[in-house]
Amino acid sequence: MSGHSKWSTIKHKKAAVDAARGVVFQKFSREIIVAAKLGGPDLSGNFRLRTAVDRAKAAGLPNDNIKRAIEKGAGSSGADNVEELTYEGYGAGGTAVFIEAMTDNRNRTAGDIRSFFSKFGGNLGETGCVGWMFKQVGSIEFDKETTDFDALFEAAIEANAQDVLEEDDVYKVITSPDDFQSCVETLEKQGFKGSSAQLTRISENLVEVTDEKIAANILRLIEKLEELDDVQNVYSNCDISDELIEKLDV
Repeated sequence: MSGHSKWSTIKHKKAAVDAARGVVFQKFSREIIVAAKLGGPDLSGNFRLRTAVDRAKAAGLPNDNIKRAIEKGAGSSGADNVEELTYEGYGAGGTAVFIEAMTDNRNRTAGDIRSFFSKFGGNLGETGCVGWMFKQVGSIEFDKETTDFDALFEAAIEANAQDVLEEDDVYKVITSPDDFQSCVETLEKQGFKGSSAQLTRISENLVEVTDEKIAANILRLIEKLEELDDVQNVYSNCDISDELIEKLDV
């Protein structure tokens, strides 16, 4: 799991920017719409919807917004054209970038994404060009202050988790995508209530970036991509030190 912590640090620094601009609400609403569309509006029978709603509530999305998103997805009113897509490309210095999106207009989304790659010294690539570098995993977060690490570690391993990591103020249980739901439910039954649970991607082959211009372009590309309503998640295999990020103040 090497490199997961470093990229999480970079993404956490960007999360505050997204939240301040309100983009995060739109992203959660779309995830709820798609989850309800695919699996129905019943949270107890739709694990993806339940985790999406939990994350949305944790981020502060109002209950009325959540209700409307569920109804829109379940009723397929205006939801039929929303599709999940991925985009792959290369940022400045040849770093790999993988994007998950939800959109009702793939031409608009592709055009917006391509323009940012070009603006910041990269290029949008073909499907499969970098996707193999990013492994999909389940990630379940637990607050350090209220969680006993040893007990969590033992329970997680028994629940077939792959690893338990310590990052900032949380412990993260990492699972395979296939074991994600069963691990969440097993830990909940044992009294471990996660603060967040989601499928995410990690790269174990990071590229260290020390050049200030390249680093600045990569961070600006990521920031602009994450500001797009259609983009849900952005992943990169770049390894930029905290000191350099602070120096650049991007």
